[in-house]
Amino acid sequence: MKLKLFCFSLLFINFASFSNAAIRHKTDAEDVISTLTGTITDKADGKPIPGATISVPDLRKGTVSDANGKYIINQLPKGIYLVQVSFIGYGTFNQRVDFSKTTQLNVQLQASSIEAAEVVITGVSKATEIKRDPVPMAAISKTYIDQHSASTNVIDEIANLPGISAVTTGPNVSKPFIHGLGYNRVVTLQDGIRQEGQQWGDEHGIEVDQNSIDRVEVIKGPASLSYGSDAIGGVVNLLSPTPVPEGKILGSFSGNYGTNNNLLSSSFRLQGNNNGLVWGTIISAKEAKDYQNEHDGRVYGTGFQEKDARVMVGLNKSWGYSYLNASVFDDEQEIPDGSRDSLTRKFTQQISDADTYRPIVPESVLNSYSITPLHQHVQLYRIYDNSNFILGNGNLIVNLGYEFSHRREYTHPTEPDIAGLNLHLSTYTYDIKYNYILGNDFETTVGVNGQYQNNTIGDATDFPIPAYHQFDIGPFFIIKKTFGKLDLEGGARYDSRSFSGQAAYLDTSKAFYPSLYTGANPTTAPNVVQQFSALNKTFTGATGSFGATYNFTDAFLLKGNIARGFRAPSIAELSANGADPGSQIYHVGNSNFKPEFNVQADVGAFLTLPNVSASVELYSNNIQNYIFQEQILNANGNPERVNPDGSSNPNGQYSKFTYVQSKARINGGEFNLDIHPLSWLHFENSLSLTYGTNLGTGGKVPDSLKYLPFIPPLHTHSELRGTFAKGFGIFRNTYAFAGFDHYSAQDHYFSAYGTETYTAGYNLISAGIGGNIVNAAGNPILKIFIEGTNLGNVNYQSNMSRLKYFDNPTVPPGVQPGIFNMGRNISFKVIVPFDLSPHTKTNG
Repeated sequence: MKLKLFCFSLLFINFASFSNAAIRHKTDAEDVISTLTGTITDKADGKPIPGATISVPDLRKGTVSDANGKYIINQLPKGIYLVQVSFIGYGTFNQRVDFSKTTQLNVQLQASSIEAAEVVITGVSKATEIKRDPVPMAAISKTYIDQHSASTNVIDEIANLPGISAVTTGPNVSKPFIHGLGYNRVVTLQDGIRQEGQQWGDEHGIEVDQNSIDRVEVIKGPASLSYGSDAIGGVVNLLSPTPVPEGKILGSFSGNYGTNNNLLSSSFRLQGNNNGLVWGTIISAKEAKDYQNEHDGRVYGTGFQEKDARVMVGLNKSWGYSYLNASVFDDEQEIPDGSRDSLTRKFTQQISDADTYRPIVPESVLNSYSITPLHQHVQLYRIYDNSNFILGNGNLIVNLGYEFSHRREYTHPTEPDIAGLNLHLSTYTYDIKYNYILGNDFETTVGVNGQYQNNTIGDATDFPIPAYHQFDIGPFFIIKKTFGKLDLEGGARYDSRSFSGQAAYLDTSKAFYPSLYTGANPTTAPNVVQQFSALNKTFTGATGSFGATYNFTDAFLLKGNIARGFRAPSIAELSANGADPGSQIYHVGNSNFKPEFNVQADVGAFLTLPNVSASVELYSNNIQNYIFQEQILNANGNPERVNPDGSSNPNGQYSKFTYVQSKARINGGEFNLDIHPLSWLHFENSLSLTYGTNLGTGGKVPDSLKYLPFIPPLHTHSELRGTFAKGFGIFRNTYAFAGFDHYSAQDHYFSAYGTETYTAGYNLISAGIGGNIVNAAGNPILKIFIEGTNLGNVNYQSNMSRLKYFDNPTVPPGVQPGIFNMGRNISFKVIVPFDLSPHTKTNG
């Protein structure tokens, strides 16, 4: 309770500071440079460029150029900030501008087949070009997200990028993996606020509405320096829409249909900006039937229904900005188990807890949008504030958030209202840092961040993890300095994480339905067994990072970085002792685990020529005390199957897994080659290789234990893309592409105890086409995006899909076990933008 009051006090102080600043900020002319103005023109012919985007990422301010190429941005503070100007078909312009000295900035854009000089705000003191930061990063824009509309969740939208993959449990549950690390090793953020929702679970996806995300930034490597424990593998920052230009009220309706699972998705967006009072809302809904492929037909238990809503209101003034956000995520997701009829191999359904007989699933059920009785219901309520106050010669950034995650998994066919799993997770996050210039242009950040969690276990029948409290705190500093062509960046941090797990006892007197015992004498009461022992643990660790980027020329640069990461074991790894219905796993933890530490070295070379761009990035990651799951075998050497209460049963519902700890090494690299002989034509190629080795705890490691689990195989992607910014007639910003993905066989897998199996290689073909339909003034009135995936309708299993292991305990000889991935899918997406702005000449 004291910590809750402390967090709310921080929120109150934050808003009080915001209000005081709003009252006192406007009278001293020396404190504010009122405007930045200029004209955007084509360097070749000097003609104005209307519709160019001018933005100041650190201040979340921006506008677009008018019909004459002119722009105005009002109420800018003193200080040096990065200004970015971009327009489709032109190279992006980035320049740091001192607003205390510059009030006019005219920019000439040059037509270029390379548009992106990507700028990131994640994990840096100030907005920085990716190519100038030594830490390996990637970013994708709203354009990329729209053109890959076949993805049914926000993580799948980035899972094809080099070095990034996803562990999936069907089409709507994906967990990000970066360089072979995922789960509690990758921190997922929304607008810089940690997204917390039982990441330890295999079938626990990211609880974010994909329609509310306009940009994604990824740190590919240890980011513990900025984000503490759980960022040992990297960070995925999901960024919501930036405010619209001043004086504007803009919105859109969007709809999406997918042919494979008959996905229906719709979203409404409306944003406004009136003299720095910014606001916005996004309301979305989607539903889908069971997906299908030629091998399995429709896959029973993979349908879903999701409803989302978010609102934002804030101020953006010369003293900075403060935005208050609130959102709700509500998802009902069916739970597949892969059980089949032994003769026909058609899917069967559980109809009783005794589970002595399973009938074949009727076609009417497979083709229905209705959610089956066995499903998970996940709700995430979130409220958070992003504030950035101009203070002295720097910025005070305050990010505070509260999340409540309620996860229920219904697993009893005859009692559909009784939850098998019922977890309540409350999370309070804080991130306070001050960015300023130290001495001779040293960009410096000092700060502290962390979180407090409280997890309770409600009325349920399965209890994989205990109720617990957790508190994290980590002070840190980062320094960056530019010496001409050389950029140096480094920092250090110290983390502490404390767990307090509560003892729990179960009343087993009810058949199939054990319940929490709440009496006073658990050790003497009949039919009562202990499920969890009390646990109190504190983990600490020091981390740091140092890197450099050297720009030999505008066309060629080298970068390198070395970082040490830290991760405390998760509550599941320490204390798990129970069944997780959605994953079909009975988890067993180990309270003696030590924290993980890693050291990762990265080196990269980047070449950008007029008609060719290429890059090579290599990394080596050595991990101490690496924690992973392995399956438990019975006395006969077969994978142990257990009932929900943990008792052995050859036909039990769950496989039993325990956590183990070892040394590990992950090496790999990413190679990119983009050939663009014409301004509108690109031939893009990438290759990603990840190699994970279990180094054991001493002595020779048996071949069956040699490799780490969930390591993606070699992946190559080739894409021929044509983009036509000027379009044809009423069609503008048109594009078309054809892609080819090759995934090699994964024969480097953790085969011990039957934990993983060999995965055959496969090839996938994709294609897309789209563009804008514009009116006489050149403004879009309709945006169309069509994408086809797996156009060859290939039957394949990804080694990153958990459904690969969902089947009967015994499979007939000659039959490939498990569920196959989605077959051919064609997605149709339309966006109808609209403008409700007052009819004035305001532009800024």
